[in-house]
Amino acid sequence: MEIDPDLLAIQIAKAKEGDQKAFNFLLDSFWNDVYGFQLKRIQNENDAEDITIQTFSRAFDKIKTYDDRYKFKTWLITISKNLHVDLVRKQRSSLHAETTDEEERKVYRIPDDAPTPEDKLITEQNLSKLLRDIKQLKPHYQEVINLRYFQELSYKEISEHLKEPMNNVKVKLLRAKKLLAEIIQRKS
Repeated sequence: MEIDPDLLAIQIAKAKEGDQKAFNFLLDSFWNDVYGFQLKRIQNENDAEDITIQTFSRAFDKIKTYDDRYKFKTWLITISKNLHVDLVRKQRSSLHAETTDEEERKVYRIPDDAPTPEDKLITEQNLSKLLRDIKQLKPHYQEVINLRYFQELSYKEISEHLKEPMNNVKVKLLRAKKLLAEIIQRKS
């Protein structure tokens, strides 16, 4: 599905200003492209999903550097390809560097202002039905939903608990909420 270039330009401009709904729009619009690209490269669903999450995390962190002379999808795919190359290099060298406190302080914060439509739909559901629906998600999505909504941890606390960068947590939570909302809507 081709996205109207004017709509895309507007959403990118809003994302550069920190608009959460614009980030959601971009994630929803390009998730399948980036995930499909990675799945063809590495032929492992979990690894492809992890790299896709990291891609959007990096893209949202660096959105202000996006140059609109190039296609947004191409920019995302390039980020994704570079992340995969970096991952392969790390695996080959088997060096696992820890994130420093200084790097953690530099993490770009994606605003989390108003509840999204997915948030509203999720909170309106009967708890037992909701728990059944959550169990249909992949385990790492179940975990992030549990930590955020049932244990009420902050993004920072979830990041520390999962030992993942905060942007990865935010993107993973966005994706988990979207998938959960789709499951709920299918049953309605």
